[in-house]
Amino acid sequence: MTATLTHIDGIAADEPVYRILLIEDDAADALLVEELLHDTELRFELTTSISLAEARSALATRAVDCILLDLHLPDVSGTDAVTTVRAMAPHTAVIVLTGLSEKQAGSEAMAAGAQDYLVKGKVEAELLRRTVRYAVYRSHTERTAAEAQSARQRAEENARLERGLLPQPLLDTSAVTVTTRYLPGAEQALLGGDFLDVVEGDDGLLHAVVGDVSGHGPDAAALGVCLRIAWRSLVLAGHRGTELLHLMERLLVAERGTQPLFATVSLLALDQKACAATLYLAGHHEPLLTTSEKTLEVAAEHGIALGIDPGHHDWPATIIPLPDAGALTLYTDGLTEGHNGDAVGRLGIEGLLPLINTTPSADPAAHLDSLIRQTRALNAGRHTDDLAVLRLNWGFHPA
Repeated sequence: MTATLTHIDGIAADEPVYRILLIEDDAADALLVEELLHDTELRFELTTSISLAEARSALATRAVDCILLDLHLPDVSGTDAVTTVRAMAPHTAVIVLTGLSEKQAGSEAMAAGAQDYLVKGKVEAELLRRTVRYAVYRSHTERTAAEAQSARQRAEENARLERGLLPQPLLDTSAVTVTTRYLPGAEQALLGGDFLDVVEGDDGLLHAVVGDVSGHGPDAAALGVCLRIAWRSLVLAGHRGTELLHLMERLLVAERGTQPLFATVSLLALDQKACAATLYLAGHHEPLLTTSEKTLEVAAEHGIALGIDPGHHDWPATIIPLPDAGALTLYTDGLTEGHNGDAVGRLGIEGLLPLINTTPSADPAAHLDSLIRQTRALNAGRHTDDLAVLRLNWGFHPA
């Protein structure tokens, strides 16, 4: 049965408390280790388990800095004990306890992943003290290095995904100002399946897309990149409206394989000469129209998301009259589905519009940054959806 002992009294307060798990089925050897730990003058919490099964339960309920491991347990022995314990606690220091006759066991244990080894019967308090402190320090250093490497890899992967999900707008003569923002749903997370793009076509119209692939992680991101690249290629090839959405849906179905992924999409074609925009919504919510007076949600017709019912092809167009100066904002639901400051209610469009209309908007980039900061502060990390925002400004910036 697992037992826990705490020893911190009478030792300098600046000495760390080492949480130690001893896995030893021999009661006499376990008592010897306990007495040696007292003599080391370490501050420690000692938990003792007599089998690997007990140790597994102990590790599931408490954090451990160091494991003292006997190589001969009722349910595992030898280097298998080391590899099993390392798998159970990959970031915890492991010190193996070997017998006097096991000359090769210590080196083999270290090759299997242990930080160090001690020979029973030859361990003194000072040696145990140094070994525990060094093994824990080395384990922490290895963990920090691994986390730093993981962070670098995430940053590199995000950079590659950004190039696919967030391309540079392809503009020639357009006077429209394009502002974009993209944030993953969780800190240090990979970008998800949200995507956006802006292209000026040979027809003189400014074409924009914002989309959101269901789910999170690399599969959603890969499909988002695929749809974004396909959209740009199809627009430049002259495809428009319902035909364009149909082709994107065919590609989605082919690329998602057996995964039940779908995508919501907003397509927008902005005609600056006619002061109008044509909008198609495939399962996506309405964009926002900013005038010199205020920002409102555009009233628009809806169609089904891509991949929900392939071949349905019912995506009605909505014509939006535009003011001489203003802005259109297309976004994914990460902007509105966060909490509104309490633990229950969502922000929603009802909470978003007052924030927009009370946030200075002369500078589109500063306006988006301020808006995102406010929504994230209200959410306080409780909702973790990705966020993509695309804002198109034309004429004079609204006051």
